[in-house]
Amino acid sequence: MKPEDQRVILDLVTYPGSAPRGTPEDVLRHFGTDDGRALGLELLREAVAERDGGQVEMALIVADRFGLSPACLEPLITSCSADWHRAHEGVVSALGTLRSPASVRALQHLADWVPDYLDYDDSRAMGVKAVWALRRTPGPEAEEALWGLLASGSGDVREAAAKGLRSRGVSESEGT
Repeated sequence: MKPEDQRVILDLVTYPGSAPRGTPEDVLRHFGTDDGRALGLELLREAVAERDGGQVEMALIVADRFGLSPACLEPLITSCSADWHRAHEGVVSALGTLRSPASVRALQHLADWVPDYLDYDDSRAMGVKAVWALRRTPGPEAEEALWGLLASGSGDVREAAAKGLRSRGVSESEGT
């Protein structure tokens, strides 16, 4: 990805107290497309194929702005355990948006795993976000993952898993 591509994408990002510098139309025009969802998918696939962490971040910005295609699921899941990027929290958010039972194992992994660059985070924010994504994911696989995290997760992740089970109308005593 060229620096000017990154600039156009980053111009979509809003910061507190300021308006965005660019528009979605600017991004579409720059990349020569009229389909932002397809662009996000293309950028994400390229990022994973090239193992380009910066491009993962850019792809997630585009996908967040234009919407996620269900086809994004495969490259998102592929990038879950990758140590070549630092956008795992964005991946968690994207998987949470898609709410696919196919993402359950990946989300469970992200709830348990602490990448080196997040080792400082005692609150386990990424893990808790992964549990929140599991809470919104339909199906028995997600509930099983919550039970597994209740049994094996860290304190904050375990607490989030307990809340997730309660939000599904399941009592913790049902698992014993």
